[in-house]
Amino acid sequence: MDWKLHQLLPKVQRIEKVSAFRVTKPRFIGDIGLRGYFQLRRRALELIRSEKIDFVYIPIPSFYMALLGPYVFKKTGVPYGIDYIDPWVHVFPGSDKIFSRHWFTTQLAKFLEPIAVKHASLITGVSEGYYKPVLERNPHLITQAFTAAMPYGGEESDHNFVSNDFLSSRLNENLIFPKKKANIFRFVYAGAMLPMAHKPLIEIFRAIQKNETIINFPKPEFHFIGTLGTIKPIAQQFGLWETCVFEYSDRIPYLEVLNNLDATDGVFILGSTEPHYTPSKVYQGVLSKKPILAVLHKESTAVKVLRESKAGHCVLMDAENDLDTLGERFAKQLNDYILWAIEFDPNSVNKEIFNQYSAKAITGILVNALSKI
Repeated sequence: MDWKLHQLLPKVQRIEKVSAFRVTKPRFIGDIGLRGYFQLRRRALELIRSEKIDFVYIPIPSFYMALLGPYVFKKTGVPYGIDYIDPWVHVFPGSDKIFSRHWFTTQLAKFLEPIAVKHASLITGVSEGYYKPVLERNPHLITQAFTAAMPYGGEESDHNFVSNDFLSSRLNENLIFPKKKANIFRFVYAGAMLPMAHKPLIEIFRAIQKNETIINFPKPEFHFIGTLGTIKPIAQQFGLWETCVFEYSDRIPYLEVLNNLDATDGVFILGSTEPHYTPSKVYQGVLSKKPILAVLHKESTAVKVLRESKAGHCVLMDAENDLDTLGERFAKQLNDYILWAIEFDPNSVNKEIFNQYSAKAITGILVNALSKI
């Protein structure tokens, strides 16, 4: 639990809490959306009936929360919408193996999604690519529901909160690398490593191993935070572990992530081979005022943000078709990037380009959609 986040909420923010079934030993069901589903459903119905609730807006995952929508709609007639933070019906490594856990998860998603979206009045997502397949699978939504693309931007006040002297003194105790190393350029990658990002990462590490002797001074170090042990085996495969690649597998609280971004030399962002994926890490990186090096699908909306704002360099990929050249292009760009980043001036970033991705602007998109409904 990240209790420091409570300090970022408005004092008048109302939070309703319910209980949930405990995780059993052995673990049978871990998803909080399943363990708390019936309790949440009951409380939601109570609130809708006792107060003037106009709309129910459900962010997923937990994907099973989407089923609250049709339930309360049938019971009360109150319209609902679903926000696709992540794709629900999704093919990922392992889901093609029949009767595996991933296979069952995918089959269940294909069965439950049509039920969840049947009466939806609004479908939103981080980008159009997140919800467009939902409309294709459920074509009645094209005329029934409003849609809105709401890229997860950033909130500058969060970064200002971290820079507070008192808070920083406490957060600095949890810095991944509290001391500056001479002749080292340190990158931070913070957050989960997506399954569709593994192949690009392999090619990047392969290129670093191959070009290690020609990479410009200062020497780059890559620090991965919260990647749950997915980086170490790949780094060991190429002999990079704890020479220029380091992993801190445990998740750390959001504010501590921002503080580590504030302490690093550069922000490393690795996207997915899927064009719809737009990493929210980009906006955190811009607001941290650190130069960004991003490996992104050429159709990712983040590419335009980085280029027009002049906040970073991009290495582009096109699905899995050009991964065989990705590593070499990355190694070359890494040299150019470090030379640029050493002289980077955060005041040179065009913040006007980024304003459209602020929390306020993104909220405006949602408000406009709700007003139409």
